[in-house]
Amino acid sequence: MRFPTCIVALLCASAASAGLVSEHSSQSVFEPNAQRLVQTAEGITQWISEADKLQLKRSGTRFMDITEFAEEEPITIDVNVTFPSNISFYDVASPLLANISIENMKTNLANFTSFYTRYYKSTTGADSSTWLFNTVKAIAAVDKSIRVFPFHHPWPQTSLIARIPGINSGTPEDRVVVVGAHQDSINLIFPSFFGAPGADDDGSGTVTILETFRTLVSSGFKPNNTVEFHWYSAEEGGLLGSQAIFSEYAKRRINVGAMLQQDMTGFVKKTIDSGKPESLGVITDFVHPELTEFIKKVVSAYASIPYVETECGYACSDHASAAKVGYPSAFVIESTFKDSNPFIHSTRDTIDRLSFEHMLEHAKLTLGFVYELAFANLAGEEE
Repeated sequence: MRFPTCIVALLCASAASAGLVSEHSSQSVFEPNAQRLVQTAEGITQWISEADKLQLKRSGTRFMDITEFAEEEPITIDVNVTFPSNISFYDVASPLLANISIENMKTNLANFTSFYTRYYKSTTGADSSTWLFNTVKAIAAVDKSIRVFPFHHPWPQTSLIARIPGINSGTPEDRVVVVGAHQDSINLIFPSFFGAPGADDDGSGTVTILETFRTLVSSGFKPNNTVEFHWYSAEEGGLLGSQAIFSEYAKRRINVGAMLQQDMTGFVKKTIDSGKPESLGVITDFVHPELTEFIKKVVSAYASIPYVETECGYACSDHASAAKVGYPSAFVIESTFKDSNPFIHSTRDTIDRLSFEHMLEHAKLTLGFVYELAFANLAGEEE
């Protein structure tokens, strides 16, 4: 669907009269007629407008925006990885679980959702990524070996990477372990004018992995394999930020051994209201099967609630960008997909609808995932 100029003007006028235009919204850049190349399934692409992309999201159609890679030869990398058959480090890692702070997650999420929108093309989206960078940098300051740096894009909001170097760093044995979440938010009515607090999508995942990072760093964590925490920009635009990062990693032949995405970790009301047990939703489609089986073991060992298998479709979050270039990737969400948060992409995706106790379970999973793989021998036989 295209938005004619008159419709855009009407939306602007309606938003202003309703008091919904933020002081920053005039600095948000949404170009409804800009043409983008999107992929809605493997090998199925089409050129559509930015407005059409919004319509795809409204309809529930998932896609990658591959415009920046249209002229490039696809690059993939084969990483030989052997995942552990058993949980091996629970006795060492489990004391850290008590240090995960719900209060920290509440405070960080309150700050993160205070930005009117985190739309990746907006000035407030850029401001929110600066806030996140400064917060991560402050946590990492206790260990000079940890590098925290922005990954810049053509749009204002940057992605963010925090790298904890492993003992194996720089050797053929190193298998980089990545935990990811996306930091941007979007309002699907009109991104440049309507607020998008994005508390669950994906403020919850952002602060969940942030708190896991803090817990590990404050413990003096020194892994064997390099560990990276990623906060991606522009997931809502078609996985743009994570595609840029993993494409660059593939070009540089970086051996990412495992990637776990945390996108929406706090909404449980639909699950509880339907009489189902609270659980962690392990995505089983378009993921790496062996890594996913290992994650189930991590949930069983580290979390206080069980997992439930569920599916989310093609390109449903940033793990798809890792898989696109050949990296083993997986995704855990707050519930079954059909019981996930119905208020996302709107002004109603707010903190009061979330369970921080449930986010704590995601943080436990994330800590266990990192700890087990950080000390495992993941390097397979070289071909």
